[in-house]
Amino acid sequence: MSNPKLEVLTPHNSQLIIIDHQPQMAFGVQSIDRQTLKNNVVGLAKAARVFGIPTTITTVETQSFSGNTYPELLDVFPGQQILERTSMNSWDDQKVRDALAANGRKKVIVAGLWTEVCNTTFALCAMLEGEYEIYMVSDASGGTTREAHDMAMLRMVQAGSVPVTWQQVLLEWQRDWANRDTYDAVMKIVTEHSGAYGMGVDYAYTMVHKAPARAAGAHEVLDPVPAR
Repeated sequence: MSNPKLEVLTPHNSQLIIIDHQPQMAFGVQSIDRQTLKNNVVGLAKAARVFGIPTTITTVETQSFSGNTYPELLDVFPGQQILERTSMNSWDDQKVRDALAANGRKKVIVAGLWTEVCNTTFALCAMLEGEYEIYMVSDASGGTTREAHDMAMLRMVQAGSVPVTWQQVLLEWQRDWANRDTYDAVMKIVTEHSGAYGMGVDYAYTMVHKAPARAAGAHEVLDPVPAR
C-alpha cells in the first residue's frame, strides 16, 4: 500500500499506549477539563479491552513526583504490568520499545500527558525510526495550556502523525453494527462515556425499544441516608 494511513484502524492492526496518566501530571493540564480528560482516556481503555487491543501503560517517576496511574484505568486492565520510566520520552526506555515491538502492530494509538512533552517526543522518535504510524488521541491527551496542546498537535501532524479522538477510535474499531460480538459492550461504553451520544442511546433503548431494565422503577433503590 502506497499510503498505509489510508487503511482504517481495526482490532487487528493497531495497539494502544497510555503515557503518564497520573494525578500530578493531570494537575498541570489546562487544555481540557480534567474530568473530561479522565472520562475520555478511561473510555478509550475500555474500548481497547473490548476489542482485544494490545495495550501498554507507562508511567514516569511514580513515587517521587507523579503518583500512580488513575485507579479507573487500572480497573480496566487488572494485573497489567506498568512500565516505569525516568525519561520524559517513553521512546528512550527499552522496556517500552520492547513492549511495542512484541505487540507486532504498526499503528500505535497514543493517549498521554503532556501533549507538548511526553507525547511529542515519543511520536517524533517512533516515526523517525520508521517503525510505526502514530495516531494521536487529542481528547485523551492534555497540555499545560491550550496553545501548548494545539501547537504540539500541529507539530506532530506536520511530522506525519494522524490526529484522532477517542470516540472516533472506538467506532472505527466497531465499524459495522452487524458485528454483534462487540455491539453490547460498545453501547455500554457509549452510555457511560459519550455524553450526548450516550444519552441518545439511552433514549432509544427506553422510548423506542422499551428496554425494561432501563425504564423507571426497574433500578436498584438505594437505602436513604438516616436523618441526623
